[in-house]
Formats: sequence, C-alpha cells, structure tokens
Amino acid sequence: MADTLKERMRSDLNEARKSKDRLRTSVLTMTLSEVRNREIDLGRALEDADVVAVVSKAMKQRKEAADQMRQAGREELAEKEEQEARVLDAYTPESMDETEVRALVKDAIASGADNMGAVMGALMPRIKGRFDGKDANRIVREELG
Repeated sequence: MADTLKERMRSDLNEARKSKDRLRTSVLTMTLSEVRNREIDLGRALEDADVVAVVSKAMKQRKEAADQMRQAGREELAEKEEQEARVLDAYTPESMDETEVRALVKDAIASGADNMGAVMGALMPRIKGRFDGKDANRIVREELG
C-alpha cells in the first residue's frame, strides 16, 4: 500500500465517475483541485500530511456552511454540506476524542509547559487534522485553570 493519499483520492474519483456517483465525483474533483492549487502555492508536491490539512480545511468549511444553512432554515442545503463532509472524512486520520486530547494537554503541562503558547505548541503537531483547534484551545484553558 505505497499509494499516497492523493493517488487514492484520484483512484476513488475514477471509481465515482464510473459508478456515476455525482456527490463523490463533485467533492473529490473540488478537493483535488484545492490540493493542486496548494501545490502551486508551495511550489512542490504535497506530502500526505499536507493533503490531510487541505482535506481537513475543506471539511471544516462544509461543517461551518451546514451550520449557517441550518440557521437560515435551509435544511436540505445543510444536509448536502454534511454529506460532502462525510465523503471527505474517509481521507482524514481517525479523529481523537476529548479525553485523549485532555491527557495530551496534561502531559504537556507536566513536562513543564506552563502557559497557553507552550502547551498549544506541544499539542498541535500531535493532534493536527485529528481534533479541532478551537476545542483544543478550550481544553488547554480549562487545564491551565
């Protein structure tokens, strides 16, 4: 399984096209386009971690859009955004739950990190793409007291 995440997405896109799955075709096409744009911006091919960051950002945008659609009373559009986010979820690492992140925060504090910046600096590389940064920030504030 030496395939990169980008190659897996391309393969899945071809399968989605063959099976005429419009939702997956659309989502994967847009996401691969975002990956390509990021490669152009950086001037290099993206590694899997970079692709995960692009996918995570796209998922976050869709979840925020779904919330906005719901607030506007557009349930059908909110559901479409959530379906798109679920398609992208297959390309992200397994999510962490709050108890796992809280344990990492406690470890960082025990290791000598005594302020918000130090704890977040130690925490973010370990949770990036697997847990929301805003929630991590809240947990750090709670643990620092």
